[in-house]
Order: sequence, then C-alpha cells, then structure tokens
Amino acid sequence: MMMRIMKKFSISLGALLIGSLMSMQAAVGNNKYSNLLSGMGLEYEVNAGTSIGGASPLPLPAEIRHIDSYNPKLNLQIGATVTKWLDADKVWGAAVGVRLESRGMETKARVKNYGMEILDNQKKLSGRWTGSVHTKYQSQQLVFPVTAVFRAHPRLKINLGPYLAYAFSNDFNGYVYDGYLREGNPTGDKYVFEDDSKASYDFGSELRHFQWGMQTGVAWTAYRHLLVNANLTWGCNDIFKSSFKTVSFNLYPIYLNVGFGYLF
Repeated sequence: MMMRIMKKFSISLGALLIGSLMSMQAAVGNNKYSNLLSGMGLEYEVNAGTSIGGASPLPLPAEIRHIDSYNPKLNLQIGATVTKWLDADKVWGAAVGVRLESRGMETKARVKNYGMEILDNQKKLSGRWTGSVHTKYQSQQLVFPVTAVFRAHPRLKINLGPYLAYAFSNDFNGYVYDGYLREGNPTGDKYVFEDDSKASYDFGSELRHFQWGMQTGVAWTAYRHLLVNANLTWGCNDIFKSSFKTVSFNLYPIYLNVGFGYLF
C-alpha cells in the first residue's frame, strides 16, 4: 500500500514540477514572479538531469577479486530547489529541495568467499561463493537536500549539506555462475555451477527505505535563467538493513548528477 501511495505521489510531483515550469515561464518574461522572489531574497529553480555512479564498498574488500564489467544504467532525476539568501549581497544562503530520482547499476565481478544466498531448483542455499556474480541494483527515491550555498562568482554557486532519501521502490538481484558455493562456511558442502549452470538471488527486500548522506555541487548560470548543475551525492549508511548479514561489507550509494535548471 505504501509503495503504491509513494509512486502516485512521485508521479504527481513530476507533473507538478513540469506544470509549474510551463505555467511560470511566461510570467517570468513579464517579471511578475522574478521581482517578487528577488525582493524576498528567494530564488526558485526546477532542474532535471542524469546520474552516474553505483553502490560501492569502501574500500574494495578482499572478497571482490576483479570487476569484469560495469553499466551505470540510465538514471534520471527531476526536482526543485528554493534558496533563501541571508545577506543583501546574496553571497551566503540556505537551500532546501526535493527531487525524484532513480539510482542504479549493473555489474559483473569475480569474487572469492563472497557471502551469498541463492535459489537452486527451488532450494535455498547460503554460504560462501567463489566464482562470477552478476548484480543489478535499482532504486527509485524521493530525496530532500538541505544545503548551505555560497556565491563564489556572480554566475557560480557552490552548495554543501546533508540529504535524506526515501526509497519507495528497491531491487537488488542477479545470478551466480562459473564457480561454486560452500554451504554455511568456507569448508562446508560444495555445490558446483559450471558451463551454462546458474543460480539466482534476490536481496531487494533487504534494502533500506531510508538513506542519508552528503551532497556538494556547483551551479553555473549560463544565461539569465538557464543553469548548468553538477552535484555529487555520497551515502553515509549502508544500502542494506543492519539486520542483513549475508553480504559481509557495506555498500554506499555514490552518484554524480549533471543536468540543467531553470531559474525563476
């Protein structure tokens, strides 16, 4: 039920942001909104972009021996930000925002003694996997950044601060192949998968819904109302629930977003 509500809310948010951009664009040309916001020390912008990154362990653990391939997937975002300038010269300010974004990646790796729970012929096996792992990660999130803003140049703004995210749709699944599983521990019973033999796994239900981290970035005013944005977000908590112990190391979401914004 909650997931359906959040999906409807996200669709409504996207429609609202697009609608606000279309309805206010004409008014900006007549200075109706821009003069009002400027007089209150406020700036309002809507933005959209794409992200590249992934959920990564820090540092790379001994279990992961080699990354065979990495696909960042198509990760889109749309959002809005309101900045309140705290001084007359509009050098220092505070900003709050909301954005709807997707985060994802797809990887193939060679691992050794990697914690794993697989489904083989409808039978669950858990233990230590040595061989190849194919992983798909996808998360749809509402993100709420709260940042300090510094205007380093009349056209350049720098932001830094924390964010809180709610993931309303999570997937983390894949399959193992070309290797073997030691059930329970590295000396347990051995199950071999070779040739075209594969076994699937799905840890999506073990992903957190709430995440938090830090964001820093820049916004360059290319034209009067057009912004070019770049933001780095760095998750500070593991994407998995603390009760989930199969994967023995933490994975942190780290993404670089590049996009455009419209400043009112």
